[in-house]
Parts: sequence; C-alpha cells; structure tokens
Amino acid sequence: MAAYEYVALDQRGKQKKGVLEADSGRQIRQSLRDMGLVPLSVEPTTQPSSGARPGASAWSRFSSRLWQRGMSTLDLALFTRQLSTLVAASLPLEEALQAIAQQSEKRHVSSLVMSVRSKVLEGHSLAGSMAEFPGTFSHMFRSTVAAGEQSSYLDKVLSNLADYTEGRFESRRNVEMALFYPIILLVLAFLIVGGLMAYVVPDIVKVFVNTGQELPLLTRALIGISDFLRSYYWLLILLFAAAVYGLRSLLAQPDVRLAWDRRKLSLPLVRRITRGGNAARYANTLSILTSSGVPLVEAMNIASDVVSNTYLKRRLNEATRKVAEGSSLRVALDGAGYFPPMMLHMVASGEASGELDNMLQRVADYQQKELERMVGTLVRLFEPLMLLVMGGLVMMIVLAILLPILNMNQLLE
Repeated sequence: MAAYEYVALDQRGKQKKGVLEADSGRQIRQSLRDMGLVPLSVEPTTQPSSGARPGASAWSRFSSRLWQRGMSTLDLALFTRQLSTLVAASLPLEEALQAIAQQSEKRHVSSLVMSVRSKVLEGHSLAGSMAEFPGTFSHMFRSTVAAGEQSSYLDKVLSNLADYTEGRFESRRNVEMALFYPIILLVLAFLIVGGLMAYVVPDIVKVFVNTGQELPLLTRALIGISDFLRSYYWLLILLFAAAVYGLRSLLAQPDVRLAWDRRKLSLPLVRRITRGGNAARYANTLSILTSSGVPLVEAMNIASDVVSNTYLKRRLNEATRKVAEGSSLRVALDGAGYFPPMMLHMVASGEASGELDNMLQRVADYQQKELERMVGTLVRLFEPLMLLVMGGLVMMIVLAILLPILNMNQLLE
C-alpha cells in the first residue's frame, strides 16, 4: 500500500488537498468519488532517493530536486518527539506514523510521513523506510533509529534523538538571532550611505560646481565616488556576484577546500570558533550514538559526517582508525589535534569511569555554550564598531559639503 497526494474539488467547487493510502492511484480516485469529491490530480508521494524517476531527463531530475521539500529542523524535532511519545505509549508504529501525519498542518510533512508509513507497511524497518528521504533523515539519524530497533529501546532512542534535534535547533536559532541585528545594521548602513552618495550629495555639490571655484580634495573625491556609483552601480553588483560565484567555485575544489579549512584552524579568532563548533557537534553526535548502543568505531565514522571542516574530518578518520586498532578515544583525539584540552580530559575521565556518553554530552553542552558566548561577545563588539564606521562616513560627507561653504565665506571676507 502506497501513499498518494491528491487535489480534488468538493461539491461547492473548493479545492481540497490531502494524502490517502491505497494500492493504486485508480483506487484513490474511486475513493475520492465515493466521498463526493472530483479528483483533479493524484500523485504518489514516495519518490526514489535520487529525487527523479528512472530514465527521466536531466532537466526533470534537476527540477525534481529543486522542488522536492523535506522537513525543517523544527519539523524534524517535532516529528521525533511525537513519534517517541506514541511509541512509548505502546502504539503500533504504523498507527503512530498515521497519527503524526494527520496531526501535521503542513502538507509536505504529512506526505513525507505517510510515505515512510507506506514503506513500513510493506515490511521495511523504520530506518530503512527513512532511507528513502536522505535529505530529511541524515545518516546519523537513521543509524541511531536502527540501533534503537535492534535493541528494542526505540522509544528511548527517539527521545534522545528528539533532545538532540531540539538542542541543535535552539543552538542554531540563538546564533542566528545574535547575528540578526548586526546584519540588519550593516545593510541599512550601506543603503543609507549609498542613497546619500547617489541622490543627495550630487544635488548639493552641484551648487558649488556652478560657482567655478576650486573645490577641496575631499569634495572632489566625494563627487567622483558619487558619479561612479550612479553610473556604474550595475558593474559593482556584477563584480560582487562574480566574486561570490568564483569564491564558491574555488572552494568546491577538494584541494583548495582542504587547504582553506586547514588554514582556518590556525587563524587567531576563526580557530576558536571553528574548533568549538565542530567539537560541540562531534561530541554531541558521538554521545547520542554511543548511548543508543552503536559501537564506538561505527559511531565515530558516523559522527565525522557532521564535522564541516574537511581537514579536521580527515584527522578524525585517522583517529577512528587508531581506535579500531585498539587505541583509547582520548589518545586518538589528542593525536588528531585541534580539540580543546578540556574535552580531552573529560573524555579520558568518561573512559575511566565507564560513562563516556554522559561525559561527551557534558563536553558538547560546554562547547556549545562557549561558542554562543564567543559569538555574543563578537556581536556586542560589532555593534559599536558599525556605529563608529557609519558615523565616520557621514562625517566625511558632511565635511565634503561644509569645506566649500567655508572657503566661500573666506572669499567673501
């Protein structure tokens, strides 16, 4: 039995959308007619992992990937929490998934959950059913669910996953909210200065140009910048877009990306942010995997996928190989380098006491709070700096306008 999305008209001519399960699209259309609805379209919700039908053209595959929607981090956290609660209440898995799909107000989320349910009804495991949607359910997520299914502690594993997903969402939101005000301030500063240079300054300076007197250097420079912005603003936009595209294309090359990521680990301020963020994600993921019963070596392989720095990921792969050969986790991570000393000491303590997963969770919480504190401090320093830069630019514009006036007064005297 598969899940199908439908669009139909009711007796009043209003469109209705939803998801139903049946053996075929023809059966869905008949069911809709039995409900007094006129079917307009019926499409299966389950798609191949590639996002396009086999044999489809390149454009079809591209457009399918472009418009295919998954769950946001918040939706995924809510789904995991609801599924954990229902499974803990001894509700059968397929009924729990159906209840979540009916509860969701977002049609694409409901369709995705119903697609997972249809795979479960076909006899697949929950982790295997989620593998149809790798863009929504990551490798770490599916591996943890698989460990929960094998150990018969799926509800507890899902609860841990829900805590992890909610914590990741909260951490990302805190950083985004901290950066929101400085970004708005920076954009407004550029817009205000650009507006002054393009529209206000030319009209004011035109008065001095018509007098025929020699203008100060600052005023002439301001006039030149203003004329350039008015005439070639499109060129600046194109150059900026080309620079962004070129930089992204350059960083897409493995060798260049590896060199840049290695360089980031040695820059004074960027180093602390990069190390702290990657250490928090790695420790958090490793904690939830080991507490869910995933073997340490496999957990390290999976946790490496959440590390964004490619050079650090390579070093972690070497650390995983050392652990597989019999080394302790603390020694392996110390050999990888770039991990905070406190994390290494707490990992060693966790290995000695047999509470490695708890220690890893404490490390992750500490590193995340340290990262948020660091970002918050930088944001608070950025705000007065932007005000100073904005004030300096406005002062230069005012001086460029006032200097010719002062020169005219001196000539009159």
